[in-house]
Amino acid sequence: MLIVSNLSKSYDKVLAVKNISFHVGDGEIAVLLGPNGAGKSTTIKCITGLLKYQGEIEICGFINKSLDAKKLFGYVPETPAMYEMLTVYEHMEFIAGAYGIKDYKEKLEILLQRFELEDKKDKLGKELSKGMQQKVSICCALLISPKVILFDEPMVGLDPKAIKELNSVFLELKQAGSSIIISTHIINSVEEIWDRALIMKEGNIVLAMTKQELLDKNESLEDIFFSVTEAN
Repeated sequence: MLIVSNLSKSYDKVLAVKNISFHVGDGEIAVLLGPNGAGKSTTIKCITGLLKYQGEIEICGFINKSLDAKKLFGYVPETPAMYEMLTVYEHMEFIAGAYGIKDYKEKLEILLQRFELEDKKDKLGKELSKGMQQKVSICCALLISPKVILFDEPMVGLDPKAIKELNSVFLELKQAGSSIIISTHIINSVEEIWDRALIMKEGNIVLAMTKQELLDKNESLEDIFFSVTEAN
């Protein structure tokens, strides 16, 4: 489970995130939505431990910056961070070593096959396209079997087949009891799979609702998004 409590973050005198709280339960897919400048990126960087902040963030009961939390947490950033002189295979070996994962090679090969990277495993990071880098980033995050995983704009740069495969992965993670949070601008890409929606505007969560609550309103996620983010 991911629990964010009273999270605030300022840049100089600008309050980018304003005392927000939310949670993502075990086996739940949450989508984090909002226009540019809403505070999504800052929230994500706080969850990952890349920024200092006020408030509390817990991953499976551990403070997010602790080693215990990091062992359980996977992150797919919006812009893949590849080592130029490591191959695809070496990137995944590095992650396995960093997390102390044993007997990972069978899973590694399965992930390479699922995301059509088998014939690219000896390619260097600097030789990969943006889409291929994104696939490697996804595979590295999945290799650790995370209990909590955050995807930041994961569809960008992916081909339709990879997007379909990634949606299958989301549902498999949910079935396995992981907590999944997806930040995206492509609302229709997650329309069928989300359980909880978190919509941000001007540093606040202006709407938090479950799929059932939306169904009760007989509205689409896209309609709700525009109604709350474009309201004065």
